[in-house]
Amino acid sequence: MSNSVGAVIVAAGKGTRMGTAESKQYLLLQDKPVIVHTLEVFQRHELISEIVLVTGEADILRCREWVDAYRLDKVKAVIAGGAERQHSVYKGLQALETDWVMVHDGVRPFVQATEISACYSKAAQTGASVLAVPVKDTIKQVDGAGRVVSTPDRRSLWAIQTPQTFRLSELMASYEAAERDGFLGTDDSSLAERSGITVSVVEGSYINIKLTTPEDLDFAEYTQRIRGEG
Repeated sequence: MSNSVGAVIVAAGKGTRMGTAESKQYLLLQDKPVIVHTLEVFQRHELISEIVLVTGEADILRCREWVDAYRLDKVKAVIAGGAERQHSVYKGLQALETDWVMVHDGVRPFVQATEISACYSKAAQTGASVLAVPVKDTIKQVDGAGRVVSTPDRRSLWAIQTPQTFRLSELMASYEAAERDGFLGTDDSSLAERSGITVSVVEGSYINIKLTTPEDLDFAEYTQRIRGEG
């Protein structure tokens, strides 16, 4: 298949801001772990042929049990991540055998099937894509003393989400170049951009939040409930 698409779902982080003993990706959302909700979106999508879940070493066993229990048969591997997200993603990329890859945060369970399709279409047209939303608030650039330095034009600013979509071979090369140079990026597209890959934005939804704080979990419960009633 010349246009096969795989997904690397990254869930290796510990996440201290949630304030719970349990990592946020394993907290229950309507009686199901958050990570399972996320995996199910990609499991159901017809574009996705294989999924690699990257998690913590201590969590591999229970994640494999959930993969079996929820019949997530597109998950071809559950592997241990590295010290940083970048290292975790790279391990996931190495386990894929598709032409294209979507990298997605395990704690973003509300990504829509239509957004996954749009990300792939845009990447196929332009080379790479990221899901994002226009920034709603006015942003200030501030110096070390807390003084405002400038106010960037809000129309040029986007808050980046996931999935982020690339040709697997090109993203692998970007990761290898970053490793060689000791460069640590904040997301996958920053590594791709550094390698000269043009990355296009696909407008997503403000609902596709990354569950980071207890308030996010409250929002997630509300969102799930509304969806169930809709």
